[in-house]
This record gives sequence, structure tokens and C-alpha cells, in this order.
Amino acid sequence: MLTGEKSLNRRKFIATAAAASAAACSRSKNSPWRALRDDEARTLEAWCECLIPEDSDPGAKRAGVVRYIDVQLTKKFKRHRKAYERVLAAINVQARRAYSRDFADAPLDARTAMLEEFEKGPDKAAFNMILDHTLQGFYGNPRHGGNVDYASWRMVGVTPVPVRGRLLYSILEPASKGGQG
Repeated sequence: MLTGEKSLNRRKFIATAAAASAAACSRSKNSPWRALRDDEARTLEAWCECLIPEDSDPGAKRAGVVRYIDVQLTKKFKRHRKAYERVLAAINVQARRAYSRDFADAPLDARTAMLEEFEKGPDKAAFNMILDHTLQGFYGNPRHGGNVDYASWRMVGVTPVPVRGRLLYSILEPASKGGQG
């Protein structure tokens, strides 16, 4: 049996392990997200949809921008994780005050108006961060998690460059029709 200082360290270790387990379990077991919680992903998707809405071409939602941001929050954007938590919570608080519902449940025109105010306020840097990451996910290379089926590249007329070992025709045809996307 351990006593004294070693026992205290063991207790600290067990307490830390329990806290880490609780934090890891705070996300749903079946969640498709790596860094985001389900509610955060839903809010971010509504935000990105306001920035790049769908029209005759795919918008941010269909292009998988939130997937891109989620993947990058475990890699390149890891240092921005707390900022995302804070700003997504803040926009939901603003929406609940104004519309008695979460940001994602507000109508598109109301969300857009909220984001216009948000952009002018003290969180302008956070707004610009999400705008930058949204544009990167929409226009970037699909291998990073966004721009699904080369959506933005097709929109602007850029021919996807074939990856060595893949046939060009399978890249140009959307994945939904049997191609590589």
C-alpha cells in the first residue's frame, strides 16, 4: 500500500484521469465530429451557410466546410479551439436574446443580420477567423476535408488536377455518380 506523498500523487493521477475521461465522454459516442460538439457543429454550419449560401451552386454546407474546420481544429487550427467554443456560444446567446432560439434555428435573414452586427462588434477578430476558415474550406483542396466533389472549383471552372494513379474522368465525375469526386 502506498502512503504519504506517493499516495497523494496517485490520488491526483486518478482525479486527473477521471476528469479527462469525463471531458472525452462529453461528446456523443456516435458523433461524426473530431473536435466540435454536435451543437457547436450545428451552429457553425448555420454560420458558414450565411457566409456562402447555396444557390445554383453548392454552398458551404454541401461543400463540407464544417468538416474541414473540424478536421483542422485537431491539426493546424488547434490553437483556435477555445476561440471557436467562445464565439459559437456567444452567437447562440445573442440569438436566444433576440429570437428566443439557437442561432441555427433562426431564419436565414435573421442569422445574417446577427452576423453583420457581430462583425462590427468586439468579436470582429473571431468573425474574421471563421470567415477565413470558411473560405479556406470552400476553395481549398478537397484532400483537407472541405470542397467536397470539387464544388467551388467546378463553380469557377477550374479543372481538378488528377492525382497520380487516378484517371481524370473519375475525378471530374462527382463522387455521387461513381467518380472519385
